[in-house]
Amino acid sequence: MENLKGRNIIVTGGAGFIGSNLVERLAPENNVYVIDNLNTGSLKNLEAAQKTGNVKFIQDDSKNISKHNINADLIIHLGMYSSSPMYKKNPNLLNEVIEGVINILEYAKKNKATLVFASTSSIYSGITPPHKESIVPPVTDYYTEGRILAERLSELYAKLFGVNAAAMRFFSVYGRHEEAKKEYANLVTQFIWAIKKGERPVIYGDGLQRRDFVFVDDVVDALIKVADIKGFDIFNVGTGRNYSLNELVDKINKSLGTDVKAEYVKMPTKNYVMENLADTSKAEKLIKFKAKISLDEGISKLLNGQ
Repeated sequence: MENLKGRNIIVTGGAGFIGSNLVERLAPENNVYVIDNLNTGSLKNLEAAQKTGNVKFIQDDSKNISKHNINADLIIHLGMYSSSPMYKKNPNLLNEVIEGVINILEYAKKNKATLVFASTSSIYSGITPPHKESIVPPVTDYYTEGRILAERLSELYAKLFGVNAAAMRFFSVYGRHEEAKKEYANLVTQFIWAIKKGERPVIYGDGLQRRDFVFVDDVVDALIKVADIKGFDIFNVGTGRNYSLNELVDKINKSLGTDVKAEYVKMPTKNYVMENLADTSKAEKLIKFKAKISLDEGISKLLNGQ
């Protein structure tokens, strides 16, 4: 992590799932400013990082980034509503996401700061895998459209104002600190919670849909490796391997020594993502990122509190 020492870094959504794992990694050697409205985050997630004395927590929306007089040279923007069902309940969340992105880009322009932000593999919905960053995304849903626009705005600011920015298309991220997300947690985590309680995990359809599950520690690695991006670019953050939900249930049962069967229910939505699979070649070549943790290892880490 030689490129991230002694830096002033803003992490929006830093009390959330991915953000708090990132802050834990950054805090020992950097000054980290966490901006989080605690909508799906928790101060409990920051307890370990705050012991370093290098973390300042600000409870606010990320769109208000310029109000707090922080002089940062890197912004890692994870503080966006991150689940499609949230937008179905309230389409106006899209307005908040875009306002936040514009305000953060304006901050980056003024302060000559680099921006790294969370995009999504949902952009590839309906496209045959493996998924390359160069695809032209189809229209899918509010959540995805917000991330596409965030990418385009970032590229615009790079072209017009020289802002350095990277869009990180996360695949199916799971790991520690998901408790505050509740029903919006990753399926790996939700299935573990259910099976440990002897409850049947709920699967939409037949369970043959496939996901590229990537452990949060690998995602943190990717965010750190891209921090010195020049210009604008887009990178997949996945493993390059996927598994069906039926296989996921089998793996969790095997790890726990249980035999809890899934409950299969009717598919509730027309635009459900049936398969995602990252083409990781671009990230491997340009930022030297390659996921290291297999699904079996990730499940073991979760079960062992790692």
